[in-house]
Amino acid sequence: MIRGGDIAKGSCLLQKGQPYLVVEREFHNPGKGTAIARIKMKSIKDGSVLTLTIPTQQEIEDAQVDVKTCQYQYADQDYFHFMDNESYEQYEVPIVENEEKKYYLKDTDSYDLTIWEGKVIDIKIPYKVVFTVAESENYVKGDTVSGATKPVVTETGLTVRVPLFIKQGEKILVNTETNEYVERVNS
Repeated sequence: MIRGGDIAKGSCLLQKGQPYLVVEREFHNPGKGTAIARIKMKSIKDGSVLTLTIPTQQEIEDAQVDVKTCQYQYADQDYFHFMDNESYEQYEVPIVENEEKKYYLKDTDSYDLTIWEGKVIDIKIPYKVVFTVAESENYVKGDTVSGATKPVVTETGLTVRVPLFIKQGEKILVNTETNEYVERVNS
């Protein structure tokens, strides 16, 4: 159990039998009455959003989750396969529940897995990831407009719009939340 006043962004709470991740919290102390915490949570399982208003002294059930750093091994038809970096324990994560993350997983890179009741419920993708451009069309000098972009495909199959000067084989930094090009990476 955790008090409403102790809830922080990133905390895991249990609501409706599901683990929720706190994405926003705001404390409000009216001149009269008790202070409250306004909390916006996102379900780790299905992505639904829940908003609660809790008195700061009231206790709420927190979800007991483990976070383990694991190396991405490979994917088969049904599962992503990970290996714990310390214990070498293997984890299978259903692709169906994490379809949108498949383009961000790179072989042998490490990711944090959120585990609840012995089951992996989330793969934490870093905010920014470096990708290699696998497919890119060349442009002709003079065909440019200020801020012109073109689509490229990374080694994982992710399609990103980049400036025209990016070529095949170059490394780019991509914001994984917006799927947008950030900058060219010199290696």
